[in-house]
Amino acid sequence: MKLPAKTQFTGTKMNRTFRHALLLAFAVSVGATPAAFAVEKKDKAEGAAFATVNGKAVPKSRADALIAAQAAQGQPDSPELRKAVTEELVRREILTQEAVKKGFDKKIEIQSQIDLARQGVLIGAYLNEYVRTHPVTDDQVKKEYEDIRAKLGNKEYKARHILVEKEDEAKAIIERLKKGEKIEDLAKDSKDPGSKDRGGDLGWANPGSFVPPFSAAMTKLEKGKFTETAVKSDFGWHVIQLEDTRELKLPGMDEAKGQISQQLQQRMVQKHIEELRAKAKVE
Repeated sequence: MKLPAKTQFTGTKMNRTFRHALLLAFAVSVGATPAAFAVEKKDKAEGAAFATVNGKAVPKSRADALIAAQAAQGQPDSPELRKAVTEELVRREILTQEAVKKGFDKKIEIQSQIDLARQGVLIGAYLNEYVRTHPVTDDQVKKEYEDIRAKLGNKEYKARHILVEKEDEAKAIIERLKKGEKIEDLAKDSKDPGSKDRGGDLGWANPGSFVPPFSAAMTKLEKGKFTETAVKSDFGWHVIQLEDTRELKLPGMDEAKGQISQQLQQRMVQKHIEELRAKAKVE
């Protein structure tokens, strides 16, 4: 069990909150996009084929889609890439033809999977276009950055703690600490598996990383002191000792911009989806 972390910067790197990619997958299938569907129909009408397998033409649009997908991942166009794409498309066509011979395209469960895949492609294209036409502005990023700075304050804390189930257990630990026992030794009985084997050490963290009762008690402590009253949280009862504090060094605006922009983009898309859901008539 870990104490739940909130949004934070620590040192020169971002908290995982800012590292998250968009929660909603903007995944576009490697083999096709809605535009590719239309191009493929045009290719068939005009006879534009990338290859022919067992007498059946493979539309050039499929090759274009695969090459574009690789380019989006940083793979430069090259004779080697085109050779690999050709082989991949030939293999796909061979396997598809065999699947059709076996009648898989007529099976209801397979048709449902194809429908879901088509939906995924369309959804990905729609959300990509929505993000493209609703860019996050520099002013929005700056405001979010300043809001985060205000919430985090200017200090980090290095603390140890012991978590127990009952208040009486916490009181007993406090009495033992008062008699000179070390929190590192007593932490072996802690219910927090994430810190008990490290003598209760929680490392350097911003107060926002912890649940409010824990943070409130920790920030009131002087260096080297421990809580003489048990601290109650949703996880149980804590005894906390503050080892040290230091200035919180935040990454600069330029360094944080990309990840903050991504987080704002995620919120924007999620809000848009919720708005569409609220307007939808579902029976």
